[in-house]
Amino acid sequence: MIIIDSPSHNAFFNIASEEYLLNRFPEEDILLFYINAPSIIIGKFQNTLAEINLDYVNDNNIKVVRRLSGGGAVYHDLGNLNFSFHTKASDKDFSDFETFTKPVVQLLNKLGVPAKLEGRNDLLVDGKKFSGNAKTIKSKKMIQNGTILINSEMSVLADALKVNPLKFVDKAVKSNRARVTNLIDYLPKGTTTESFKQLFIEEIKASNADVSEYSFDEQDIAAIEKLAMEKYSTWEWNFGFSPDYNFKKANKIPAGFIEVHLDVHKGHIEQAKIFGDFFASNPIEELESKLIGIKHEQDSLKELFNSIDIKAYFGKVTLEEVLDIFK
Repeated sequence: MIIIDSPSHNAFFNIASEEYLLNRFPEEDILLFYINAPSIIIGKFQNTLAEINLDYVNDNNIKVVRRLSGGGAVYHDLGNLNFSFHTKASDKDFSDFETFTKPVVQLLNKLGVPAKLEGRNDLLVDGKKFSGNAKTIKSKKMIQNGTILINSEMSVLADALKVNPLKFVDKAVKSNRARVTNLIDYLPKGTTTESFKQLFIEEIKASNADVSEYSFDEQDIAAIEKLAMEKYSTWEWNFGFSPDYNFKKANKIPAGFIEVHLDVHKGHIEQAKIFGDFFASNPIEELESKLIGIKHEQDSLKELFNSIDIKAYFGKVTLEEVLDIFK
């Protein structure tokens, strides 16, 4: 097994590195560690906008990245350790989460923490979740990645993943908002994310005879950064890849009541209907037509609304009021 400790806290880079390693080490077993700056990692089959508090995420510069594996959305920050096992797909049962969570449980038990695997893929302590795990198979390799909440900002986690479930109707995988906890209150005093990572590495070395460590070289870093730029940092992957969904939102503003219904396909508006008691000098059907084909994201909508006279459709409104109805 090759252990790799990512030098980056950039979520785009670290999620891209998981895909990169499939080709870099196609035959070897890999254990990748990384710690991300504040970010939300979306499951591959999720509707991103239905999982995040978009205003909060934007205001706090929280990255949003879609990963290769399924499962639910998770919040990462510097108090959260992430691990990713890569092994040949034929070697392990896809439904087996115990094999690669066992080292975590064993280490914590040695440290006096009553951790255990419960349900399909969660690690719990005192009935509260501190680790979620997900899997995928790609390029004949299986990836199982997991989180470990050491000392994460719980208030940020709660706010960043808070969303109104009534705004979206889709068949995407929904996240299960289980009770979560940090391990900091259970671990020996002075334990940090970095020190726990080192303990984890030592645990792996102690239980595996053939273990080596590898550091990304300049060529690796350049290739991962290229993949991050071309895929993992793009709107098309992180938002546009979302399954089709229906968006509905209503606001009462000084100009009147406005309700918006959107059908969205691959992140682009396919149908739009606008209702309300506002006064418009132009037919609202004109605006509905202009919305077709536009990305369902604020920059694209802002560009459209700046190019037209929105007061002709809604009366005395501001750009911010109209944009808010679409998010």
